[in-house]
Amino acid sequence: MTAGTSLGDDLRSLYQGIILDHGKSPRNFRVMEHYTCRVQGKNPMCGDKIVVTAKLDVNERLEDIAFEGKGCAISIASASMMTETLKGKSIDAMWRLSKAVHGLCKGEFDANEAKALLSIDLASSIDKLASLSGVRQFPVRVKCATLPWHALASCIEGKTQATTE
Repeated sequence: MTAGTSLGDDLRSLYQGIILDHGKSPRNFRVMEHYTCRVQGKNPMCGDKIVVTAKLDVNERLEDIAFEGKGCAISIASASMMTETLKGKSIDAMWRLSKAVHGLCKGEFDANEAKALLSIDLASSIDKLASLSGVRQFPVRVKCATLPWHALASCIEGKTQATTE
């Protein structure tokens, strides 16, 4: 920490770096040809539109997950982090991490409280995903950060459309 900065400033800087990195160079941003489910998600408030595709294996694990679309840096970064985090995870893990991300973004709890809600194998995922919690200071941006998670949940539920409304 440099003179004149606080730990909070350093964390904001780190989190902004993670968002910018994933926003500029999103992981798993591609068309998936052989998928189990596909959903189009949109955030009518700001115009973000994404398509999430996933391939489930016989054990109901996310064997592969991808997305494409256009949106703000927050929604693209969130989708990128979501796909990177959830690839290879079970559907149950997806639901638990989704609940944790929504709670972090809405300000219902902090990263340590989110970790306490998760099993040990999932708690380490919260460290990077916690960067999305910065949107809680800007309520209109919560929907940007949670759109990919809503879309994936709808995909798993067999729906073809998802919205943040």
